[in-house]
Amino acid sequence: MKKKLIAMAVSAVISVSAMAQTGVSLVEKDNTVSAAESSYNYGEALQKSMFFYQVQQCGELPDWNEVSWRDDAMTNDYIPGGWFDAGDHLKFTLTNAYSATVLGWGLLQYEDGVKSCGELEEYKNNLSWALDYLVGCDLGDEIVYMIGDGAFDHVWWGSAEVYMDKFELMKGETERPYYTCNDSCIEAQMAAALSVGYLCFKDSDPAKAEEYLTHAKACFERADKNRSIGDDSAETPYYKISSFYDDLFFAANWLYMATGEQSYLDLCKSDYIPNLGTEEQSTELKYTWGYCWDDVQQAGSLLYAMNTGDSTWKNQVKKHLDYWTTGYGGKQVNYTPDGLAWLFNWGALRHATTTAFLAYVAVDELFADDATLVKKYTDFADAQMNYCFGDNANNYSYVVGMGDTYPQAWHHRTSSGAWNDKWSNIGQTEGEDAKPHAHILYGALVGGPNQNGEYTDKIGEYQYSEVAIDYNAGYTAALCAMVEKYGGTTDPSFPPTETPKWNEFFMRASINQSAESFTEIKAYAMNHSAWPARTITNLSYNYYFDITELVEAGCSIDDVSVKVGNDQHSGDKGKISISDPIHYDGNIYYVKLTFADGSVVMPTGQSEHRSECQFRISIPDALKDADGNRVTWDATNDYSFQQLVQGGEDAMIDTPYITMYDGDRLIWGTEPDGTTPDDVTESTTNPDDISKVEGDINIDGKFNVSDLVMLNQYLSGAYNIAVTVQGGINADMDKNDWLNSLDSALMRKKLL
Repeated sequence: MKKKLIAMAVSAVISVSAMAQTGVSLVEKDNTVSAAESSYNYGEALQKSMFFYQVQQCGELPDWNEVSWRDDAMTNDYIPGGWFDAGDHLKFTLTNAYSATVLGWGLLQYEDGVKSCGELEEYKNNLSWALDYLVGCDLGDEIVYMIGDGAFDHVWWGSAEVYMDKFELMKGETERPYYTCNDSCIEAQMAAALSVGYLCFKDSDPAKAEEYLTHAKACFERADKNRSIGDDSAETPYYKISSFYDDLFFAANWLYMATGEQSYLDLCKSDYIPNLGTEEQSTELKYTWGYCWDDVQQAGSLLYAMNTGDSTWKNQVKKHLDYWTTGYGGKQVNYTPDGLAWLFNWGALRHATTTAFLAYVAVDELFADDATLVKKYTDFADAQMNYCFGDNANNYSYVVGMGDTYPQAWHHRTSSGAWNDKWSNIGQTEGEDAKPHAHILYGALVGGPNQNGEYTDKIGEYQYSEVAIDYNAGYTAALCAMVEKYGGTTDPSFPPTETPKWNEFFMRASINQSAESFTEIKAYAMNHSAWPARTITNLSYNYYFDITELVEAGCSIDDVSVKVGNDQHSGDKGKISISDPIHYDGNIYYVKLTFADGSVVMPTGQSEHRSECQFRISIPDALKDADGNRVTWDATNDYSFQQLVQGGEDAMIDTPYITMYDGDRLIWGTEPDGTTPDDVTESTTNPDDISKVEGDINIDGKFNVSDLVMLNQYLSGAYNIAVTVQGGINADMDKNDWLNSLDSALMRKKLL
């Protein structure tokens, strides 16, 4: 029998800080690592960013979604589909459009690189998911600009899959609110995204492409006609639009590229350019700030220079990129001490990586014949991207799931797996309920460090730890450039199929009262599900008891009565019913407690993630045997009574002796005959056929990352991770008859 070495995992909130010193610009540093010399795998990074966008999907998930812990959510939204905005569950047309535009631009510029690393189909799938949503948001005479209740969303912490359960409970409504308007900024952004979509799909899916272009033209026509910021009051607490001429300028350039119609460029010259932003107290066109959802002027300038070849606009692009590198006109973006071009405290990495993407495009489209500019801008872009992966003073990756050290407390509800409407159960406080995130949010780029290069790894410090679809957009587009320029490969075993890190459904109980004629049990049915978060309609549990003392006294099961006392959900759809005693085996019987609708037990809050019921099993006080002696009830021989104690809340314990069911399927506990949820039919496989591949812990005949994941879960004591004897032999990499962290390290080395 193999022995398992149990290691304690110590978790701590990471506070990464750099030495305080005078900031220097990137180009003044002589220790910058170029991408060509980097050991980072940009193909893997691109693959994982696609995973992040799959995590953000709302609605009925497509067959190609590979996130094992996600499921359908909010399928009855007025416009289904689209991406959740950030670590919340709101949907904004503005950020869906902005993000889709940048992703599409990256694909247009560097499709060969995306294709070479094997991500083309995945990339197009993710892009079309957002574009199809934008098509739905175009209602013909107005747009849907937001879906969701901001006041509710930002005070509730839980998973997307059970969002509507909580929403209905708290709001009494079964559909999320949606908001409409006409807005030149948003509709122009939609037009830009859908024009890019046309260009991306015109060869591979002409029908889809034409639909995108039709809606792009319609959105642009309304945006240009109205030329105003609309009544978008529902989103202003989150995204306050301040301009629209830059958006019209940007969209017109994309429509020109999609249609070849000169009228779009004419509009830019006659109407939009005279109204673009200028530097403070100057008539000079603005070249500072950065390309983002509310300022697309610099990206529009780049497109206009590409479309016209005008040297004035090439110089405008150069001004902007110089501002981000060596400085221009006495102005320069701030830098952290270790080389990050730092614009401001919200999404610092988002701005740096998006500007890196513009730099790559500008080098390839405008400045290819200027070796000095090529080197300066490429070095800048490479360094900003590599900073995200660990080229910083802290050797710290700011991309979740990339590298050995990366954030552990990103601000994201669904991946947290919280069941009690609090993030305190995911590592932010001490105590027995403290747990890490349920899931790894692979590929998510966090907001990033402050101006001193310091990063606080806390969920509540979301100016650092927030993740968002627009944060990942420019970063992803830049990755397209990097895989084309420097190569990269994807991981064929990614993504891993996650298994639960804690008990999802289980029973907790104590003795409420116990006397000579009855036992009264206080039981909690618990739902801490997160793989995915879900409810069970046909939920029930069994309590087993032994009537040997009654039989020996000449009595029978007919003398036993059962009833429910206090029921947390009495009177509503979750009301619990208790069965008459059911014979199990010999003198063992059980009662089944069944919810009218088990979905009332849901991982959405402190009162909902458990359902309390008090029930009593009793005999008549005056029950006597044949000799006239009083018969007493003996609970100590009852199977489900094992280990239970009497007392208050502190007396409640998790018990496997009260079994839980989804319909007829056992999902928790051990039945009196030893049956558990893991039991399978006895294998008839020839013993000689059992895999003896080194490292193959799950006995599937091959060694891959799934075996490493399973070993690590087993070593951490994860529930329901059972290792066969042969699996243990295979996983014992150092052949010392122990399974421990060294075997994990050797397994990882072999995989690499």
